[in-house]
Amino acid sequence: MPGLVIKPRSRIFHGHDWVYASEVQKAFGNPVAGDVISLKDFKDRPLGTAIYNPDSQIIARRFSRRKQQLDLEFFTRRLERAQALRESLGFTEPLYRLVWSEADGLPGVVIDRYGNHFVLQTLTLAMDRRKAILVEALQALFGDIVVIERNDSSIRKAEGLSPATGVLAGKWAGPIEIEVHGLKQEVDLVEGQKTGIYLDQLDNYASTARLAEGKAVLDCFCNQGGFALHAARAGAASVLAIDISAGAVAATLENAARNGLSVSAEEANVFDFLKDAETAGREFDLIILDPPSFTKSRKSVSGAMRGYKEIHLRALKLLTRDGILSTYSCSHHINEKEFYGMVCDASVDAKRTLRLMDRHSQRRDHPVIATIPETHYLKGFTFQTVGGF
Repeated sequence: MPGLVIKPRSRIFHGHDWVYASEVQKAFGNPVAGDVISLKDFKDRPLGTAIYNPDSQIIARRFSRRKQQLDLEFFTRRLERAQALRESLGFTEPLYRLVWSEADGLPGVVIDRYGNHFVLQTLTLAMDRRKAILVEALQALFGDIVVIERNDSSIRKAEGLSPATGVLAGKWAGPIEIEVHGLKQEVDLVEGQKTGIYLDQLDNYASTARLAEGKAVLDCFCNQGGFALHAARAGAASVLAIDISAGAVAATLENAARNGLSVSAEEANVFDFLKDAETAGREFDLIILDPPSFTKSRKSVSGAMRGYKEIHLRALKLLTRDGILSTYSCSHHINEKEFYGMVCDASVDAKRTLRLMDRHSQRRDHPVIATIPETHYLKGFTFQTVGGF
C-alpha cells in the first residue's frame, strides 16, 4: 500500500485524523488521488490508514488506526456501528444524522435519515468515488430505501469535485412529511436547503420554546420556521419569522398552517430588518439568532465576527426589559470562547447587562470527537437581559 511519512509534531500525533501537505515528510509507493494509503511516522511506525488527495489542502484523512480497505464489508461495519450508537442514544424515531464524517470514522461522508429516505453527501474524493458501495451498504442494512445524493456543498470544491444532486436508489415521489417533536413539516430532500432540515438544532427548538409562553418572539434567519413553530405551539403571544429566502418564508407559513399555528413571516435581509425595527422603536421579548455560517475559512473570521457583532448589537437593542436572546453559530472556524466574547462585547456596546441562562450544542446524533474540534461546530447561548442594572 502506498503512503506518507508524517513529520514530527504534526497534529496527527495529538489525536487529530487530518494531515496537511505541510506535515508530510515524504511519500512512498506513488500514491494517486482517491487512493487508500498507509500513514507512518518518522521512525517508520504505522499510524493507520487514510484517504489521499494531493490536490486538497488536507492531503490525507485517517479513517482507521489499522490497515483497512474501503470495501463493502468495511462500509457495512461502519454503518452498523453508527446505527448502534444512535439507538444507544435513544433515537428511536427515524429522524437523525446517521453518519457524521470523521466522528463516525467515514471522513467526508454525511448521511441523514428521514424514515426510509436517506440523504447522502460525499465531500471527499475517495468517498465520492465509492458512493455506489456506500449505497449498497445502506441497502444491506436498511432494505428497500430511497437514497438521495445532495452533493451541492461548496466544500467539495476543495477536493476538486463538481456539484451533483439526484436519486441514487429507490423512487423519489416528491416532498415528504415528517414530524418533529409532534409538529408536522413538509421537506423536499432534493430541492430543499441542506439535506432537508437542520437536524442539529431539533433539541434547541424545544428548549428555546419553553421560554416563549406569553412572549413576543422574533425568529431571525428562520429557514423553515423551526424555532418559530415551536415557540407558537408553546403559547407565544406573537411570533414573527424573518428570512431573506422567499422559499424559506413560504415554507414557514405553510408549516404553520399545517399545524394550525399563528406565525407571521417576512422576506427580508435580517441586518436591514433589525436596523429598521430599531428605528421604528419595535420591541420583542424573545429573539432568536440562528444565521448560516458567516465564514468558510479561518482567513475570513474577522469579517464574520463583525457581522455577528452587528446583528447581536441590534438585537439586544430590540429586547424588552428582562428580554431573552437565544443565539447560535454553526461555523467551526469560530470557537465557543470567541463567540461568547463577541456577544459580551455587543452587550457592552448596547449597554445591556446579560445573565447566562443556558449553553447549547448540536444534537447528539452529531457526535463530537474530543481531539477533532471540527466535529464540534454548533455552539449557542441563551441570555436574559438584567433590568435595573
